[in-house]
Amino acid sequence: MSDTVQRRFNYSSILIIVFLFGAIVSAGYLFWKTETLSAKVTSLETVQKDLEMELASTTVTLADREEFISELETELESTLDDLEDTEDDLRDEKNKNREFAGQIEDLAGTVNVLDRLSKTDKELLQKYSKVYFLNENFRPSKLTEIDKKYVYPDRQAQFFHSEAWPFLEDMLKEAKSDGVELLVTSAFRSFEEQTVLKGQYTVQYGSGANAFSADQGYSEHQLGTTVDLTTTSVGGAYTSFAQTEAFAWLAKNAYRYGFILSYPENNVHYVYEPWHWRFVGRDLAKYIHRKNIDFYDMDQREINEYLISIFD
Repeated sequence: MSDTVQRRFNYSSILIIVFLFGAIVSAGYLFWKTETLSAKVTSLETVQKDLEMELASTTVTLADREEFISELETELESTLDDLEDTEDDLRDEKNKNREFAGQIEDLAGTVNVLDRLSKTDKELLQKYSKVYFLNENFRPSKLTEIDKKYVYPDRQAQFFHSEAWPFLEDMLKEAKSDGVELLVTSAFRSFEEQTVLKGQYTVQYGSGANAFSADQGYSEHQLGTTVDLTTTSVGGAYTSFAQTEAFAWLAKNAYRYGFILSYPENNVHYVYEPWHWRFVGRDLAKYIHRKNIDFYDMDQREINEYLISIFD
């Protein structure tokens, strides 16, 4: 074999060896790579299985929680229904309590009214002149002496019902502040005093005294809530009192203090007495003034409704 051929053979052998070595290396690398990938696939499959198991577990847990939430929602609805029923019951109880409180208040008011009425002389608003007889033993529960500055000079001490006195005093003070003179000539008169007075009038005027003087037991003065008023210019000439500034002031303002003119013009009981004023309480006096009616023309039952407020 020539050198050239030998060299070519050697070169070919080397190439074959190199090729085989490369093939072996490549095959080894591919095997290693395949094993590595296989291991990764196996690992990933394991991870996938773990995730699938975890997902399955989570799904079960989620289902349980959804069921639990559903149960809670059902329980909440039931609780809300119970709460609504409770609110309705509470509202009903509150309404009952308000109604009961109202009944108690009405009862308390009734008791208070009855208590006040029991402490108020029922005679104070009776129509005594020739209608009702006032017992000879009747006397106001308490009398107050009228301040002497408001009493006509030649008169003895005069007394007025203690609970009505503040109203009379206010009226006399207000008149004075308006420059109007008002003087009391007669206030409370007992049964005996009325007897003596009527006797004197009868002696002087005969049966004519019945036109202007009440018999004992029929006089409003015995109630202690009535006054005869005059001025120094009029004195005892009562009939001319109607033409005075004092009477005009009373006609305009007396009702504001609870006083009325007992015997106005054209009354059927006595002659016109512009000097004779009776305390009946502000409410009734205002009503009579507003309606322009006479006390003695009213029904006694209607009058009695004002007894509870006579001293208000």
